[in-house]
Amino acid sequence: MINSQLINPGSIVVVGGSEDISKPGGKVLMNIIEGGFSGNLLVINPKSDKVQGIKSYSETVGMPDADLAILAIAAKYCPDVIEELISNNNTKAFIILSAGFGEENKEGEEFEQKIVSLADQAGASLIGPNCIGVLTRSYNGVFTQPVPKLDPGGVDFISGSGATAVFIMESAIPNGVTFSSLFSVGNSSQTGVEDVLKYYDETFDPDKSSKVKLIYIESISKPDLLLKHAASLISKGCRIAAIKAGTSEAGSRAASSHTGALANPDVAVDALFKKAGIIRCYSRQELAAVASVLMHPEPKGRNIAIVTHAGGPAVMMTDALSNGGMNIPHLEGDKAEALLEKLFPGSSVSNPIDFLATGNADQLGHILDACENDFDNIDAVAVIFGSPGLFPVDEVYNVLDSRMRSSGKPIYPVLPSLITAGREVNDFLAKGRLNFPDEVVFAKALIKVVNKTFFAGELFDRPMIDEKKIREIIDHASNGYLSPVENREVLDAAGIERVEEAEATTVDKIVEAAEKIGYPLVMKVVGPVHKSDVGGVVLNVNSKIQLGEEFNRLMKIPDAVAVMLQPMLAGTELFAGAKKEGEFGHLVLCGLGGIFIEVLKDVNVALVPVGEAEATEMIKTLKGYKILEGIRGDKGVNIEKYVDTITRLSRLLEVAPDICELDLNPLLGTSDNIIAVDARIRIEKMSQ
Repeated sequence: MINSQLINPGSIVVVGGSEDISKPGGKVLMNIIEGGFSGNLLVINPKSDKVQGIKSYSETVGMPDADLAILAIAAKYCPDVIEELISNNNTKAFIILSAGFGEENKEGEEFEQKIVSLADQAGASLIGPNCIGVLTRSYNGVFTQPVPKLDPGGVDFISGSGATAVFIMESAIPNGVTFSSLFSVGNSSQTGVEDVLKYYDETFDPDKSSKVKLIYIESISKPDLLLKHAASLISKGCRIAAIKAGTSEAGSRAASSHTGALANPDVAVDALFKKAGIIRCYSRQELAAVASVLMHPEPKGRNIAIVTHAGGPAVMMTDALSNGGMNIPHLEGDKAEALLEKLFPGSSVSNPIDFLATGNADQLGHILDACENDFDNIDAVAVIFGSPGLFPVDEVYNVLDSRMRSSGKPIYPVLPSLITAGREVNDFLAKGRLNFPDEVVFAKALIKVVNKTFFAGELFDRPMIDEKKIREIIDHASNGYLSPVENREVLDAAGIERVEEAEATTVDKIVEAAEKIGYPLVMKVVGPVHKSDVGGVVLNVNSKIQLGEEFNRLMKIPDAVAVMLQPMLAGTELFAGAKKEGEFGHLVLCGLGGIFIEVLKDVNVALVPVGEAEATEMIKTLKGYKILEGIRGDKGVNIEKYVDTITRLSRLLEVAPDICELDLNPLLGTSDNIIAVDARIRIEKMSQ
């Protein structure tokens, strides 16, 4: 929990404060003093009456009340001190910088459980332990550097790692990124990243609160809370970027289905971020660059003008933007010619707009005015302007600053000369501006921002399915894979179209079923999980003789209990599936089917519930989408039917959360329909 005593304390006591600023207790005290904390500042240090000029007490008894206590003492002493502060000094907020708790050993875990229990019983806020602290506009409660001057218009930053928080600030501050607050939650024993985001959401003021949030998180323990409050903040006009570390496949579990192999905790993180509208980053530099983009107005489209006096960086930026789906539209016509006349001979305005190494401030002004007023096919402008050191570039940067203040289109400054024009760049940043030193890093950050999704706020009607029938089937089934008959009943109840099927355990019955369905046929062994791997699938069965021979062979396969018949159909092989992924809930997957799912892994994922808009986005962003549209005269597949299948699958999972894995592979798609050819459903009831 987060309370007012943590955010805006009237009094702070530093337990373990010292004169030695190379230690956390000394450094955090120094930072609070230098930050100009206006309340009553106290120290507990039994060895001194004054520490850094602040009155020190040997114990809590006799000390004035303190709203907030910052502890920089050994872990074993923390529970007793916290209990005393609660009892003797009415303390309602704690920041524990100390390590040596649950992250270290069993004894430390017991200390940690004790301090959480004490804080909870007292209704107190607890940050940490094992963190660098908190920065609010009231006090500098961290023991590290840098300590940025906080700006109401800066970013709010939550980090699960103290050291990483420092390094991210080190990456962002030189580019001009400012901060409004910082929470380093450490072990998150009471208050985690999700809880801080909840606080930001519940206290959001559109006129005063920061509209950009940055997150570094290593473990998402409350995905529902993160999704709810991230989506709420974004719906209020905020933008959020995050690094989720710990994504290697080493931690992924073995799975018995295609879906299980493709869906893992990191895929679930991706799905959650996409639904919530969180922009996922993978490095400190990338997060800093995305934060810088987010601090600018968002472009209304994908058309970018690149303004440069250096050809190479413009070419690299053009490549990066184009590869990411952005457009660098060609500029031509009378207005383009009029602009060209205002530039030196040899300049180009076709886009990139190159006004040469000799280009000056006035010419940059003409270019930016034209991009603002004359070219309707431009949504944003990137300006690359460095210096070879021949003359100062203050005038150019002043024009850039002026136009950024007045332009209705975002202008992104790419100023690479951090040494040669270091003074001018610093003066530019001092005006409240940001810089992108690298044109490709900027381009990739812009692409991430423009390509972000947001479906958590989507309102949609669920498809009608037979909920009663589905529950009846699931409730009567045992844990494990449903039988083929049960699979068919579930799909029928969900309104997911499937191929006609028949099962048989004798030659006579298989012949009878074949005559009813009609040749050509597909034969599949019933029993083994992976039919293809054991030779359990036969295509194009065209005669009674072949039918009998293959039946006898299939029934000899280990674990075979029957043989299934289906009509031999044609179409594009698709895939849809689902998996329950811990606290994240159910994931729905779609992509190309058959063997292609194993080879290409061209799959998109979404968290349930999935509506039509999100299902459509899942399909249209597949790498193989052009195949689904139809190529070389092929009519393609019915996208609306594919969308309907995905949304019905999502609804099925809401009705039957007992389903832990589900494969529809392949689905056969034609221009008329989408039909499930093979289904595998595994259930796992919580009560069993």
